[in-house]
Amino acid sequence: MKELWRNKWVRRALFGLLLVAIVTGVRGWQQRDLVAGRAPPLYGTSVVGQTVTLDAPQRPTLVYFWATWCPVCRLEESTIESIATDHPVVTVAMQSGADADLVHHQKKRGLKAVVLNDNTGEQAGNWGVRVTPTFFVIDRHGRIRFRETGYTSEAGLRLRLWWANR
Repeated sequence: MKELWRNKWVRRALFGLLLVAIVTGVRGWQQRDLVAGRAPPLYGTSVVGQTVTLDAPQRPTLVYFWATWCPVCRLEESTIESIATDHPVVTVAMQSGADADLVHHQKKRGLKAVVLNDNTGEQAGNWGVRVTPTFFVIDRHGRIRFRETGYTSEAGLRLRLWWANR
């Protein structure tokens, strides 16, 4: 048995398995309260005065919970903007200040996506969101098909949106 532990490939493989187990456990813990099944209501007025509702999406829609103070969310900004050119996207800013602060943030960063301000945490609570960023892919029947927390690649989100259309 000692000789097995001395093999560097065995040690690396075991370390890799341990790392995968830890990451999987953390992700599961982060997603434990996220809603599943039918998407909860999501409606309101965007920070620029546009009426937003998710009652009956005609095609797969991305719902994205984020915050201005979240460094991972900043990494996702270009991904969200790119996806918003091809798919419906509703973004929900959590605990990020007044509407004017969010408008300033959008202008400063060159962002155009629709933003609902959730300063009270009501929307996040309805969806079971505790961490940012959090993504939901809603199919055209209003069902949550995918839920994800943390960094997600553009290809991964596009694949989920495509799959939700099947």
